[in-house]
Amino acid sequence: MDPETHRALQRLRAADLRAQAEAHRLARSAKRPQDLRTRLGWTLIEVGLRLATPRPPALAH
Repeated sequence: MDPETHRALQRLRAADLRAQAEAHRLARSAKRPQDLRTRLGWTLIEVGLRLATPRPPALAH
């Protein structure tokens, strides 16, 4: 294979891999707010349940 042809193919492949990596990075960053909202929601539910649960009476000394 001609070296110039090989180099051109390598440049095209590298550009394709960079585009795929960028698309993957953008897709992952788009999912993060949903994950954060889910964790925050469950945390708020847990805190609400703790606040709604009556505490046992304190023991008198």
